[in-house]
Amino acid sequence: MRFKTVRDVAEWRLCAGCGACAYACRDGKVSLKDVFDDGIRPFVADDDCRDCADCLQVCPGIGLSRPSPGGANDTFEKWGPVLSVWEGYAVDEEVRFRGSSGGAVTALALYCMEGLKFGGVLHAGAGDTPLSNKTHYSVTRTELLSRAGSRYSPASPCDSLGLIESAKTKSLFIGKPCDVAALQKAAGIRPALKEKVGASIAIFCAGTPSTKGTAELIKGLGAESTDAREIRYKGRGWPGVFSARVKGAPLEVSYREAWSFLQRYRPYRCHLCPDGTGEFADISCGDPWHREEGGAGLSIVVARTWRGQEIVEGAIRAGYLKLSRSDGEALEAAQRNLLEKKSALWGRLLAFRLFFLPSPAFNGFLLRRLWRTLGTKEKLRAVLGTARRIARRGYLRRKSFISA
Repeated sequence: MRFKTVRDVAEWRLCAGCGACAYACRDGKVSLKDVFDDGIRPFVADDDCRDCADCLQVCPGIGLSRPSPGGANDTFEKWGPVLSVWEGYAVDEEVRFRGSSGGAVTALALYCMEGLKFGGVLHAGAGDTPLSNKTHYSVTRTELLSRAGSRYSPASPCDSLGLIESAKTKSLFIGKPCDVAALQKAAGIRPALKEKVGASIAIFCAGTPSTKGTAELIKGLGAESTDAREIRYKGRGWPGVFSARVKGAPLEVSYREAWSFLQRYRPYRCHLCPDGTGEFADISCGDPWHREEGGAGLSIVVARTWRGQEIVEGAIRAGYLKLSRSDGEALEAAQRNLLEKKSALWGRLLAFRLFFLPSPAFNGFLLRRLWRTLGTKEKLRAVLGTARRIARRGYLRRKSFISA
């Protein structure tokens, strides 16, 4: 199927919600809206669309291409480019406490601003309402710390890539793996943007629940989401708790209970993603789930490019991070669920093709090799399970959104 605009991508449920299409459209024909039970989606004005396809060129939802080195090793097949793996935490106790995991992402961002003199950091944070997110361009330590922490609800940081492009100096970009992939695509067609991106950090991701997920979670705790004043998904200890302040009274549930509930509200496009660990980023960070939980928290840090390696090592020398070398085995032990999802992806995509449905094209991810490592039962579950979801969730037809 030939997509004309990102409206087609959204209506066939392939949108990743990154927001890059809104940045890329030179005529301002693409607007974004948080669809309550889907996520942030693009709406395209019908009048005078020039069919330039810029919005499609930056879209990670319809596909990704990653160069594969000859004779790829086991680590590359599973996790993409990896120069080094580290485990540790932010030296600053406030950064470690306020951030998710061990505060590594915030510490790296502070080092880029203070040590490398980056002009600012483009990232997602809490929005104008407790359930919403919006893109922020933080230029001070205070701003960055006030927006630290995970947000398990829709965010589209690529909608404001223009802030990086127009900045006087280089900037740091932080986002989900799909956001960083979209950044790389956008930089490929906008040289001015590419010149201003100092580095990118991706946060390990198993999928983004819709806003409905958070609303239903709060409802299950005995309150209405409209009464919530502040929501914290994770952190303040590791892994911390989900907490919502409702009319002055805090509602809390453990992180694992909250995620077990929220993950049911992930759009199915998240299940078709080959990259849960930020393979297109300079640095990616996540949770070391193979370690004992509790305490102030730890992070896994993966340097994927030489630029990323320089930043990580510089942050260690400058006293922003305390890290020790680890390896690919620790990464696999910590994020086994993301590897299992990636290994099953070839079969899930096969199910879409058997129904003659549009599906994303992924090149260079060696998905068939990972698929061959699965047993017969796991392969059948991937294909037949996807087929059932296609039928039950109505994926056999387009989903029309209200026009912008």
